[in-house]
Amino acid sequence: MNRLDRLTAILTQLQSKRLIRANEIAERFGVSLRTVYRDMRALEEAGVPIIGEAGQGYALVDGYRLPPVMFTREEALSFLVAEKVIEKVADRESSKNFQAAVYKIKSVLRQPEKDVIEHLSSHIQVRRKNSLQAAGKEQVLQGVLDSLSENKLIEICYTSFVEEQTTTRILEPIGVYFAFEQWYMIAYCRLRKDYRTFRLDRINGLKVMGEKFEGEHPSLQTYLEKIEKEENLTKVVIATKKSMVKYLHSQLYDQGFVLKEDCGETVLLTFMTCSIEGFMRWIIMMADEVTIIQPQELKDRLKELLETMLRRHSDLVAEFPKSVPNIK
Repeated sequence: MNRLDRLTAILTQLQSKRLIRANEIAERFGVSLRTVYRDMRALEEAGVPIIGEAGQGYALVDGYRLPPVMFTREEALSFLVAEKVIEKVADRESSKNFQAAVYKIKSVLRQPEKDVIEHLSSHIQVRRKNSLQAAGKEQVLQGVLDSLSENKLIEICYTSFVEEQTTTRILEPIGVYFAFEQWYMIAYCRLRKDYRTFRLDRINGLKVMGEKFEGEHPSLQTYLEKIEKEENLTKVVIATKKSMVKYLHSQLYDQGFVLKEDCGETVLLTFMTCSIEGFMRWIIMMADEVTIIQPQELKDRLKELLETMLRRHSDLVAEFPKSVPNIK
């Protein structure tokens, strides 16, 4: 990127939030802090009213705005991809709001970019079931976002995953994140008087309350890092053919993958997992191609599961021999 393009992009970035740190700009454009300082001086000399706060960052004088910017072809296409993804991962209300924002963005595009987006729209699809667009969950994510933006309490009707118990909770949300193909919320639960994690697709009803909460909570990043340190993790090592790794690759990091070691045609994969049961049920899809090296607990649990499956299979054949003639 040449300097003129970088200066223009920095101006746009300055409008995106109240305060921008010099190291944020340096990381984004891959330049040194000294270069950032020179760029900021160049913008000031060009008449851009920038406020520089020592040790804090840079900001534009309140009220200063640039005219609408033009998007490149690649940037325009990124909006199309984002629109397709948001449609499948967000609830109906958030998806609708994002689509409205994209319409406004499209309105300032040049005609060639509009034509490209219209042409490619039918050629890009995200094949994924959206668990947040079921009946009764249309505004779950949007409700949480509204609560976070105004520090307001929310009341939810929640069905737990393990016990399948439904309770009503009053929560002080601290953040949401997307992982393992699901949205999760971290919140302080007034019922349990502690922080809890909630899967948004298991929320059956949500109401943003008028009351604000004033308590001091950790940031989402701080809380997630704390949980990772406190988790009782188990080291798992499996072996598989090098040619089979590609079938596991898209899910490795969801299972706590930390290390790959090549041993000729065989690959050793090391994981740190918080759930032997969950890991076992994931790896069983490749059970004929995977050898468990450690721990013994996982080997025993997999053997137990396979024996249960065989026993049920045999019972089924004995009970319904005519109904299932092809089962052996």
